[in-house]
Amino acid sequence: MDIKDLKLLIKTVTESDITEFEMDNSEEKIVIKRGHKPEYIQMGAPVMQSYAAPQYAAAPAAAAPAAPAASAAPAPAAETGDTLNSPIVGTFYRAPAPDAAPYVEVGQVVEKGQVLCIVEAMKLMNEIEAECKCKIVKICKENAQAVEFGDPLFVIQKL
Repeated sequence: MDIKDLKLLIKTVTESDITEFEMDNSEEKIVIKRGHKPEYIQMGAPVMQSYAAPQYAAAPAAAAPAAPAASAAPAPAAETGDTLNSPIVGTFYRAPAPDAAPYVEVGQVVEKGQVLCIVEAMKLMNEIEAECKCKIVKICKENAQAVEFGDPLFVIQKL
């Protein structure tokens, strides 16, 4: 293949969506690759560690001292109860939109299947529902706070 044909081949490949071209015959072999090699990122499942959750939860609470004070008032009476934990890593939202009312409030009784919050993960809004009829005793996370797998979202009292 002469240089003129090679230049034409390169131009054709670069003007198309082709990322790799390979031609092999008895006399020569031509390989044209464009762009970067795709980078694959592998992530393992998060490991739950009992000491990691309190350390993670304490840092954001210190950043916004005014908001935790409001939800911390009912907490002393609510130390007993079950926790509803985050099933995924993402961002916790109490309401369906920034200007909308929260799904639930402390002291509210909710039915099985009722939406309690949203955890956004990779631009997908995942509704977290009540697993049983219960009373919301404590809301453990602040709106728009990052949550890890297994982080407590709510303390509930089963009814």
